[in-house]
Amino acid sequence: MNSRILLLGATGYVGQAFQRVISQKGGTVVALSRSQADYTRFAPLLRVLREVKPDFLVNCAGYTGKPNVDACETHQADTILGNVNLPQTIAQACEVADLPWGQVSSGCIYAGGKVVQPDGSVAVEKDLTRPDLRRIVDSEPGRIRGFTETDTPNFSFRAPPCSFYSGTKALGEEVLHGAPGCYVWRLRIPFDEVDGMRNYLTKLQRYDRVYDNVNSVSHLTDFARACVELREVGAPFGTYNVTNPGFVTSRQVIQRIVETLKPQRQFTFWESDEEFYRVAAKTPRSNCVMDVSKLLSTGVKIRPVEEALKDALSRWIPEKK
Repeated sequence: MNSRILLLGATGYVGQAFQRVISQKGGTVVALSRSQADYTRFAPLLRVLREVKPDFLVNCAGYTGKPNVDACETHQADTILGNVNLPQTIAQACEVADLPWGQVSSGCIYAGGKVVQPDGSVAVEKDLTRPDLRRIVDSEPGRIRGFTETDTPNFSFRAPPCSFYSGTKALGEEVLHGAPGCYVWRLRIPFDEVDGMRNYLTKLQRYDRVYDNVNSVSHLTDFARACVELREVGAPFGTYNVTNPGFVTSRQVIQRIVETLKPQRQFTFWESDEEFYRVAAKTPRSNCVMDVSKLLSTGVKIRPVEEALKDALSRWIPEKK
């Protein structure tokens, strides 16, 4: 990979993973910060593109809220700027500069999954924690299917209720519809082997009580590598779900944490969604299963979720105190 990649959001959790993967593949990373040039504005960004002359642009910048998406509810202007306006600005600048690029998006625009019925039909269910559906998840996981790239988001401003974060991520994809030379890569609940506050495995270990649900998740390095390799193999531009194939429940992940890391604590779970939202959350959370058939059809390989989780926990690096 002898490419010069302009990277936005390089210091963030996802951006750092792209830096590592691109460097490992022999590419050159040009990290651009907003202190160097305000890339949220068209003219400064276009000027940088013409000066740097990269072969490709990767956008990892956006607004996710800290410590979690609840912050997006009170910082709505920042959320719109980062998740809707910025992708549109990048698309316009890259079209003028005739530069291909990739946008890190999110699977958080969906809720639930698809359930194969006894007669072979498929029903979309927004809440896989419902007792009858959870029994299927636990005892017949093969009946659970994920959302594909052609499915209309069902956790968005057009399909409420949703979080403000998810609503803007869905709009961010809408503004990119039909944009030439653009990949949209959907990330979902990132994790890896390095203890840190953005890591799903860290979050589960630090919650007072765990919110049990059913989700597809993305090993961070696997995600960044798959995104880069989509370009390398010449995959068609467009939207791709980039998660580790399969899905897990929070209880399954906690069980693996207990078995592998043997933490000195007992894990407890919220009794219900009602209790969780009444006590711990200000806005609805997306929990969903994603289908990665389109990604795999390009020849890009990504590990099954069980393998990725096992590997991350076996190589766990605790945060230095």
